[in-house]
Amino acid sequence: MHPEWATPLRILLILHISSGVVAFVCAPVALVTAKGAEVHRRFGKIYFWAMAGVAVTALILSFALPVYFLAMVSVFSFYSAFAAYRVLYLKDMYKGARPKGVDWLAAVVTVFSSLLLFLMGFLRPELMQVGVVRIAGHTVSIVSIVFGIIGMRMGQHSIHGFIKPSGEKMFWWFGHMQGMIASYIAAMTAFSAVNLTHWFGAAWWVWLWPTIVGAPAIAVWTAYYKKKFSPKPKISIA
Repeated sequence: MHPEWATPLRILLILHISSGVVAFVCAPVALVTAKGAEVHRRFGKIYFWAMAGVAVTALILSFALPVYFLAMVSVFSFYSAFAAYRVLYLKDMYKGARPKGVDWLAAVVTVFSSLLLFLMGFLRPELMQVGVVRIAGHTVSIVSIVFGIIGMRMGQHSIHGFIKPSGEKMFWWFGHMQGMIASYIAAMTAFSAVNLTHWFGAAWWVWLWPTIVGAPAIAVWTAYYKKKFSPKPKISIA
């Protein structure tokens, strides 16, 4: 917190940090408790609204300071939690139900803001200020590029699901858990960046290690539950 910051900015930063702490604490509780149980639902809702608080305060701070990277990252990092929350209300899409306008809007905004994040990583890496490296003689923000790709992929995946819904009955289960875990990875990324940069500076791995660790974990988790939910072969008795 800069000593010359105005009081409203200080209050916003306090709210931002407080929301992040609440999300950081509530997510593990929701993850380890029985899915669908009261404790899981309660802590899941608290986590979602805490992440909403993180995103809103981050957006305001990013334009007030300004920090362009923070503005674009806050959109895609919240979208994973938003999509995970909304899919609980779209369980019947496999039977023909359609998404609402807010679902389309959020996905499209995420795709375009992530595309901008991706392009800025190539064209204006100095404005991104994080993960700046030289590759083949060119200076780029590798963190902006990677996060931009992730954000575009999330938004495009949702749009594809809206246009061509999955015929799998439990599609919402995977969408919900993948999105919530991905959003927690984003929260872990913010925690890592704030704390580890004091010792290691703005190194690219300070921002990307939660994704490097978390993405394979999501893949393993998804494979496990797909096998668990797959129909059991019938055993015929001659």
